[in-house]
Amino acid sequence: MNFDQFVRVIRARLWLVIGVAFSIIALTVVVSWWLPKTYESTATVMVDARPDPVSVNAFNALPPAAYLATQVDIIKSPAVAQRVVRAMRLHESPDIRRKWETEAKGRGDYVAWVADLIGKGLRVRPSRESNVIEIVYEGADPRFSAALANAFARAYIDSTVQLRVDPARRYADFFEERARLARDKLEAAQLRLAQAQKEKGIVVTEERLDVETARLNDLGTQITALRMLKAETGSRSSVAQANPDRVTDVLSNPVVSAIKTELARVEARLEELSARFGDAHPQVIEARANIEALNQRLRSETSKVTTSVSLSNRVSTAREAQALAEYEAQRLRVLKMKEDRGELQVMEREVESAQRIYDSIQARLSQTNLESSANQSSISLLSAATEPISHASPKMLINTLVAMTVGTFLGMMAALGMELLDRKVRGPFDLVQALDIPVIGVIPAPGNKRSLFGRLSRQPREANSRIMLNRSTGSTALDHA
Repeated sequence: MNFDQFVRVIRARLWLVIGVAFSIIALTVVVSWWLPKTYESTATVMVDARPDPVSVNAFNALPPAAYLATQVDIIKSPAVAQRVVRAMRLHESPDIRRKWETEAKGRGDYVAWVADLIGKGLRVRPSRESNVIEIVYEGADPRFSAALANAFARAYIDSTVQLRVDPARRYADFFEERARLARDKLEAAQLRLAQAQKEKGIVVTEERLDVETARLNDLGTQITALRMLKAETGSRSSVAQANPDRVTDVLSNPVVSAIKTELARVEARLEELSARFGDAHPQVIEARANIEALNQRLRSETSKVTTSVSLSNRVSTAREAQALAEYEAQRLRVLKMKEDRGELQVMEREVESAQRIYDSIQARLSQTNLESSANQSSISLLSAATEPISHASPKMLINTLVAMTVGTFLGMMAALGMELLDRKVRGPFDLVQALDIPVIGVIPAPGNKRSLFGRLSRQPREANSRIMLNRSTGSTALDHA
């Protein structure tokens, strides 16, 4: 079917198209008038997507689209609806309870059923260009719709606060218990350290160890000096035992020097007297006696000096042995102190570690306590819902326009359907399709200068030209009245 045939069919069955369209429009108007009117109330909230200044972990650390989608899901959640039910005391209504007993047979959670019932009229529309969310509630009563829209907005704000505060309270209880255990551990470590310091007599490990180490170094220096002195006195004692006259102490002794001087003078006088008087002279004998006495005194003094040298060697040896014993004792004391200091340092590190853990837990405890006591939300109510003046549905104008469009389409379809059931010849093309023979010409109706058939007369002429070329197919003429 071409457009010309379609127009001819519609014109022929115009009343059918008008009747169907008018019926659908009338039915739509009646149904729209009969349907109960519903009212929409809108409350708008603004979501602050910035990190929470109180919380350490940003609760809203999500992309903007995902964050807004999360907020929409929270608004639509049963928890928010149940909060609205409790806030408005809808579960205390006798009518709603009777409806629940009738429909649900008294089974299930009554508050959850009421929340699901009021949630059917809720619609949430997030903005694409901003962080504003519209909370729309649709109901039969305008005042009730506005109240529920505002109740959902308040319940949503309270729920966001609760979603942040409840985990913080659980964390606060956890950190409080951990802080108590950490405090007990710190006190035990401090007590062990204090007892160890008291038992070992060490309060400040570094200063005491430095003093003892310095004393050990001094003893080492003394031992070195004593060893040098012992080597010197030992060599002097050996020389004194082998050649007492060559010992420096003997040579530098004033008494020995005086005796030697006197001995030299007496020996010189003896030689003089012996030369003058002979060996038997009393003076010579006296001089020899004096020389013997002086030699005896010289040997005695030399023996004293060499004895003192040997005594100095023994004293040096004894002092060295004593210094070595003191050095060894001091070395053992320093080693023991280092061992004690190592144990104390381990205890001190345990105390420091326990202190750091306790301070960290205490800081987190303070933070979670602050978060658990915070009652501020990142959601702000921009505008509260007000009682609507006009109903939102049914929309008479829109429904009528849609009914006109649908009715016209269905009327055309009905006309085409009737045409298929009762096919009539309304133009040359219908005749060609029905009889499968070409059309020679078309006689216009009286008074019709140039009808639609005349505008389409080119195609019959083309068909006639085809007939003229092939006469064996036959010919016909159509008289159109």
